[in-house]
Amino acid sequence: MNPDPSAAPPGSALPPPPDVAPYLTRLFSLEGRTALVTGGSSGIGRAIAEALARAGASVVVVARREAELAATADALTALGCRAAWVSADLGDREALRSAVEEAAAVFGEPDILVNAAGINLRPPMGELTDEEWDTTMAVNLAAPFLLGRRFGPAMAERGHGRIIHISSQQAHRAFVRSGAYGVSKGGLESLARSQAEEWSPYGVTVNTLVPGFVLTPLNARLATDPEQVARLAARTMTGRNGLAEDFAGAAVFLASGASAYLTGQSVFVDGGLSVH
Repeated sequence: MNPDPSAAPPGSALPPPPDVAPYLTRLFSLEGRTALVTGGSSGIGRAIAEALARAGASVVVVARREAELAATADALTALGCRAAWVSADLGDREALRSAVEEAAAVFGEPDILVNAAGINLRPPMGELTDEEWDTTMAVNLAAPFLLGRRFGPAMAERGHGRIIHISSQQAHRAFVRSGAYGVSKGGLESLARSQAEEWSPYGVTVNTLVPGFVLTPLNARLATDPEQVARLAARTMTGRNGLAEDFAGAAVFLASGASAYLTGQSVFVDGGLSVH
């Protein structure tokens, strides 16, 4: 029978616990890294931006609304983090290209790219306009492609990089009026696999985080229906809907050295919704 390691001989003291801090630091610290987070001024994007910054990364958040961007950067700076912001409409390619260069000039070329910006326009498929389709694809799919094309090769050349996309349950199954949104998220997960195949041999991992129902501005319409919110919570294994901060740990893991052998994957952070 194996002895109980917690049981000490009579009259003797237990040995002190090991100092785990150095080990955890080696696994998860982002000190010296730079991150660019789109959609980083609200919702899941903001929670991830804060998590990366508190783990040691210098973070630039990119989104449209200047007031929210400034508030996010100020809040992170107040925590002792290095943070900055750049305003851009990610659906405008020229504005995106300009913003990307401005963001890269703040703390240097990013080691970590998080594509959290998203738009959710959901009219019936038969009523979906060309403009709604094009706008959805521009923000949800083209922008992550363009950002990856800009930064992925440089990450590969340096021998290290992390790209994290925020996807959706609608990449895997149709919801009511999934429309262009579901199509764009399905494409995003395919993009992640293609990027992973291209750059992972050179130290760049690419993965997606797949939320369940999370109470964020993107889901403001659903959040106004308490019965629907309760029904969604009941479909999870945890009995509750997600919060933006539920993504902090997963994002730090995917951005850190701890996830070096994980690439091309869709990681579900959904309270078990997808398998229940």
